[in-house]
Parts: sequence; structure tokens; C-alpha cells
Amino acid sequence: MMESKSGKLLILLGFFIFYCLCIRFSNATDTITLDRPLPDGKTLISAGEVFELGFFRPGKSKNRYVGIWYKKVTKQTVVWVANRRAPLSHSSGVLTINSNNGNLMILDEIGSNFMVSFDSATNQTSARLLDSGNLVLMSDEGRVIWQSFDYPTDTYLPGMKLGLNRKSGQNSWFLSSWTSEDDPAPGDYTLGMDINGSAQFFIRRGRQNYWTSGTWNGQIFSLIPEMRRSYVFNYSYISNEDETYFIYSLYNNYNIISRLVMDVSGQIKQMTWLESSQNWNLFWTQPRAECDVYAPCGAYGICKEGMRDSPCTCLHGFEPYSQRDWDSGDRSKGCVRRTELTCGNQVRFLRLSGMAFSSNPQVLRNSSLSPEDCEFECRRNCFCIAYDNGAGCSLWDGELINIHETTFGNVPDVYVRLSASELVMNYAMDILIHQVKQLFCYQPGKQERSQEVLLRELGDNGSDDREFINANRLREDGRKGLELPLYSFASIVAATDNFSPTNKLGQGGFGPVYKGRLHEEQEIAVKRLSRSSGQGLGEFKNEIILIAKLQHMNLVRLLGCCIEGEEKILLYEYMPNKSLDFLLFDPTQGKLLDWGKRIHIIDGIAQGLLYLHKYSRLRVIHRDLKASNILLDGEMNPKISDFGMARIFGRNESEANTNRIVGTYGYMSPEYAMEGLFSEKSDVFSFGVLLLEIVSGKKNTSFYHSDRSLNLLGYAWELWKDGRVSELMDPMLGDSTSTGCDILRFIQMGLLCVQESARDRPTMLDIVSMLSNEMATLANPKRPAFFLGRRGLEENSSKNRTENCSNNDVTISVIEAR
Repeated sequence: MMESKSGKLLILLGFFIFYCLCIRFSNATDTITLDRPLPDGKTLISAGEVFELGFFRPGKSKNRYVGIWYKKVTKQTVVWVANRRAPLSHSSGVLTINSNNGNLMILDEIGSNFMVSFDSATNQTSARLLDSGNLVLMSDEGRVIWQSFDYPTDTYLPGMKLGLNRKSGQNSWFLSSWTSEDDPAPGDYTLGMDINGSAQFFIRRGRQNYWTSGTWNGQIFSLIPEMRRSYVFNYSYISNEDETYFIYSLYNNYNIISRLVMDVSGQIKQMTWLESSQNWNLFWTQPRAECDVYAPCGAYGICKEGMRDSPCTCLHGFEPYSQRDWDSGDRSKGCVRRTELTCGNQVRFLRLSGMAFSSNPQVLRNSSLSPEDCEFECRRNCFCIAYDNGAGCSLWDGELINIHETTFGNVPDVYVRLSASELVMNYAMDILIHQVKQLFCYQPGKQERSQEVLLRELGDNGSDDREFINANRLREDGRKGLELPLYSFASIVAATDNFSPTNKLGQGGFGPVYKGRLHEEQEIAVKRLSRSSGQGLGEFKNEIILIAKLQHMNLVRLLGCCIEGEEKILLYEYMPNKSLDFLLFDPTQGKLLDWGKRIHIIDGIAQGLLYLHKYSRLRVIHRDLKASNILLDGEMNPKISDFGMARIFGRNESEANTNRIVGTYGYMSPEYAMEGLFSEKSDVFSFGVLLLEIVSGKKNTSFYHSDRSLNLLGYAWELWKDGRVSELMDPMLGDSTSTGCDILRFIQMGLLCVQESARDRPTMLDIVSMLSNEMATLANPKRPAFFLGRRGLEENSSKNRTENCSNNDVTISVIEAR
């Protein structure tokens, strides 16, 4: 009996001593020792007070966990959890060191324990929280035995590794999402390096890859450009016989708090803490699009960005695994081949350009094989379904998952193996559909109705369909209708290599423009209506109305269109020298534009505008004339393009008013930008800006005076008043003109066009006359609009500037707009 009582006393005494040791624990310490455990309610704080470690309760959960969070961030942000799978249900836990083996463990009041570390071989250890957020278990000699950085949870901190430990043969360092905001147990998503050794990350849902970062090229990941070396972040890739991993740091101990986290939805986010707003700022996020986040398309399904409701389509040669599921919105089962593959030579390869997908080549990596040899290897291997020849020959023997377009990086083409009959059948079908539609469109008596129906399918979108149909009924050469060929979407996909990013020519408000090639080898430019563009539908209507009916050598030519399902596409003649701004404002390309070519371009633009204003049957105001809308053919002939914002004027109209101001800053006339008034003189103003840009090689929207922040117009005006106008000439022109008289005349014309009052500006007929008659005397310009507010008073005309050029005081008569 006495022994029983003494035993109980010893237990109580032991618990009392243990409790006293817990009470002794100081909030100021950053270390746990055998005699200094960490009870629930107390915390460790790193030496620099950057991180804090203790017990916490996430969200609405009643469970208790041991975690690390930021000390100075007001909203508790946990970056590591010790017992993700083994929470405590009460607040009496203690984080301590096991007296037998020196490992860290979590102990509760009933004696249950959870081992945090397993690597210690000595009981002489201590655990310390560092300012990096790393919890390290050290021997008494200071050797690191175990560290929390080797066991990341959902957060990637500077100094932490993500990658492979070749010694252990495991994917040792990876992130895994929480199950929910209230449960830090490992969720459905992980972020880790390619287990096959390539320098790229994969996000996996369970065992299935569904997103890839693309490969690391030393500076940037090919499909995630934000995760790169920059003025803040320094990413490094380390690979040797023992380990392969990525690690990052902040340059020069950059004084910011930063973390990369994988949230419960599978997104990875780079966050920075803003002390000023006491909030986390999203630095960048990936995956960031429907195709990445929802990965809905399954095997061989192509995800189209911007189509969240129905983003999937099957790769050519494939069809939905279950049409019923597909129609109901479930595309997770993906697509299957229409024609099964057989061994032998009766196969063809479909090229996918600019495509990313989560599958990884499993069969062969050989950097010495040529593209031809790589194809041969895939052809002779009955299990090979695709190959690429990027950094070397890689073969696939599994499914291609989550295929989607990407505009980032140098992504190698992938060649998918198809039955030969699939490609032959598709090619023949495209030609047949194209020919039938062309025949139908040109058939007398049916043309008007067919296109009217098709165009009405576009919807109203705030525009006047009566104007649209009236324009459609205009006669030309005794024939009705627009006589515009209709192309199938399939033929356009084939012509553009499935809208490959490598064929992308540019991006406008209407949507992206791609280079393509029709079956008859004609090069074309393909303009695809962006579904996210609020003004795209109206622009599409305008372009069909106008360009199809307007024929002039200085207007871009419309070759056809596609109106199929949600796709609205226009086909134009291809301009090999791209747009004027591409050459004009580039310090290298600008040398291709000598003075003779610039005069030729200015004259062509003027002739095109004159046709629109005076000689075309529709009388058009362009409203968005600028350098990027002037395309150049192989002979540097200018072509005015992009009629999406254009308006048709009646013969008796001189100006119109709108509440919807459209156009480009720097090119809009003051009366239009401030009052919504537009007329022929609005286009004249834009032409004047463009003319001054062509002469100077400078953009109007840049600043050219440090004290007064003048734009190009203001700068040109100041030089004109001071008699130094020749200083405006583009230095790239060099000595291409023997005197400054020629350039002076063009600058004077430009200043006449950008005068603040529309009444003072010449018409395009006047401008063409000035260009063709070098002996005609020009008026002195008045002050241009600087976009600093309208002015009611006009300055007196500046004195005539001769700069060794002969001009007299005779002025031209300004013709009022008709």
C-alpha cells in the first residue's frame, strides 16, 4: 500500500517538475532543449523576430497543430505544419525532445506522441528556429541532424529546395496543398520536379500530371515567365549525382517578405507582404487560366483559353470518349482515336506548334538524333504515340494530357502519330467544304440571303443591323452581295497550324492575328475575334461591310471570312513587312526606311485616306489611323488596315457625334477626344501625327522636353517657332537629303494637319495636292493641340521659316468639310 502511494507521488512529482519546466520557458527564446520544451500557449521566436513557432488552430477547426508562421505579419500566415496528419484535439500538447534518441516529438497529456523527426542518433540535441523559417535539429557539436526545410508543406520559402534527392531515391522536396482552409492535411495537389530528371516542375492531381512549368533555360521557365531571375528573386538550378533541385533567394537580402504557396485549389502563387497596406500582394500566379486551373479536357483534348463554359475540343483525328458526357459538360474522360493505329508505315504525324501539356516523354531522350531519325524511331516503335525534337529526340508512349496553347518561351513542336487515312480524309474534306461554300456564296440569287442570315447570326451588340444589311445590298459591277468567300474553321486551323503562337503576327483590340497558308499556297493573315473583346463583334461587322466593298491599292484586301459556331474570323492578304510601327520605332529596323521609302509611304497613306473620304461609294471616316494600322507589303507599299472603328458618312454629312470615344491616345483630334465630334478632319489630324512620326522616327506619346513634358506635336511646334525644325529629322536618315527643304515641307504639312481647330486643317484632297505639287506654297501652321485642354484663342501664325528654302506668303484656301 505504501509502495502504491509512493509510486503515485513520484508520478505527480514528475508531472509537477515537467510543468515547472514548461513554466520556465521564456517567450524570448528561439531554441528547444531537453529541459526546455514548448507547451501549447507558448511560442519560439527566431532571433531576428521574423518567424514564430507554436501550436495553432486553423480556420474553424477545433484541432491543434504545431506550425511556423510570420511574426510581423498581422494575419497569421502559416508556412509549415509538423503534424499535418496527426492533429491534437485539445490544448495540452507539448513539443519536446525525446530523452532516449534526441528526436523532436509532440506529446499530449495522456502520453500519446507524434514523432516530428527520425534522424537523430544522439540524445544530446536542441531545436532552433532560424530567421529563414527553418526549424533545425542540431547535435551538441552544432551539426544539423534534421531540418523542416527538408519536409515542406504548402509553402516554398527562400533557401528551401524543391527537387530530387538521388541518395534516397525519392522526390524528397515538393509542395502539397492543404485539404481545405481548415485542414492542413495533404490535399489533392502537389508541386514537384519532373521525376524523370528534366528541369521543370509539374503540378499533379493525385498521380496525374496536369500542368507543367516548361523547362528551365538558365533564366526563365518556358511556360511560366514570371518565375524567373529578376531584380528581386534569384532562382538557381543545381544538379549533381546526389541531388537535383531548384532554390531561390532574395537579391542583396531584399527587405521584403515573400513566399510561394500552393493553395487548396492547386494554384501556385508568389506573394509579397506589403507593410503599408498590411496585406499580402499577389506578385504572380500560375496556373492562371481555365485550361490550367480546371484541366477539364482529359486525354487528347485541347483546351481553349477564355472559354470557361465549353473550353474543350478534341485533337484532330480524335473524338470524345463519350459524346453524352461531353455534351453534359464532363470532358474528364477526354478523347479517343477515330482510327486505331497499327504497326507499320501507314501512319502520318500531325504537328502541334506552341502547345503545352502535362504528359512527359517516357521512352527515349537522345540529343544526338536528327528530326528525321527521331521520326523514324517513333515510326518503328508501335507504342510511340508522339515525338519532339526540341533539346533532343523525345518519344511518348502514354497519353497527351491537358493540351493547350501557350505564348511563352521556345516550346518545341510535337508530332502526334495518326493513321494516314485521318490526315488524307481531313485534307480532302476541307477542300470540299471550301469549294462548296465558295460556290454557294457566289451563286446569283442566293448570295444576298445566305450572307444576310449569317451576318444576322452575329447578334446586335449595340450596332445598327439595318445599316449592315443595306451595305450588304449595295451593287457592285452589276452583282449583288459582298461576294466574300466563306471558309470552314477546319481549313483555317490547318492553314495556321492550329493557331500556333509561332505564327502569331500581333494582338489588337479585335483579337490575335496569325500568319497562315491556304491550300493553294497563298499566304494570308488571319484575324480571330477574341471572345473577351467587348468591341470585337461590332468591329467584325464593320470590317466585313467596309473592306469587302472598298477596293484600293492602299487599303488592305479582305480575302474571306469564317462564321462557324462561336468562331468569327477574317482572312486578309499577308503583309511580309509587318506594320509601320515595327520598322519606324525600332533603332535597328528604322534604317530600312530611307527618305524615299518614307515619302512613298506618306503618299500612299494620303491616297488611301482620300479614297475613303471622297471617292469610295461609302464615304468612310477611319477613326483609328496610327502607325500600327499601316501595313507594308513586299515593296513597302502602305495599306491602311483595321476598320473596326470606322464609320460610314452620308454624302450630306460633315460631322457626327458619339458618346463612345474609340481610338488611340496620341492620334485622336481634340474635338473628338473631348467632345465626341468626328469628321474627315479627325482623320486629317491623325494623318498629321503619323506624318510627323514618319519624319522624326519618334512616337507622339513620348516626351521630348524635360521641363515642359512636350509630346511630339509640342516639340515640333517649339522647333518650328525657333527656326530649328530640321532638328526634328530622324537621325537614321543621315545625309539621304541634300538639303532640309524637303523635310521642312513635310513637317510643315504635318503641323497644318494637327492644328487645334478643325476648320484650320486641310482636307485630304489638299494634302494630296501638296504632296504632288512641290512648288505650291504652304500656309503657316497655327498652334497644334497639345492635349492640355481646349483653347479658345489662337496664337498668331509664326513667321515663315525658310532655313535656306524659298517660300512666299501665299496661303492655300482651306476647303470646308463637305
